[in-house]
Amino acid sequence: MNSPDSLLFPGAADAGATVCSAKGCRSAAVWVLAWNNPKLHTPERRKTWLACDEHREHLSQFLGVRGFLKDVVTLEEWEKGDARSASDG
Repeated sequence: MNSPDSLLFPGAADAGATVCSAKGCRSAAVWVLAWNNPKLHTPERRKTWLACDEHREHLSQFLGVRGFLKDVVTLEEWEKGDARSASDG
């Protein structure tokens, strides 16, 4: 059965699903954008934003122009632990 959100927002993530970090987006996340702010974080620390396919490029550019973006990997890879060493989301 469809959740109420999936009826209002086609493609919306089911309850409990990992959701895109873009403002107002309710789509399921597919990508992990690992970043850090060198003025605030040690070089090995990684913060994360999640992105759906539609917002991956926009969020990557936002972090990239600030020099914050360190890596972009699929959520599946990230959850396996292949792409992270010192993450604290």
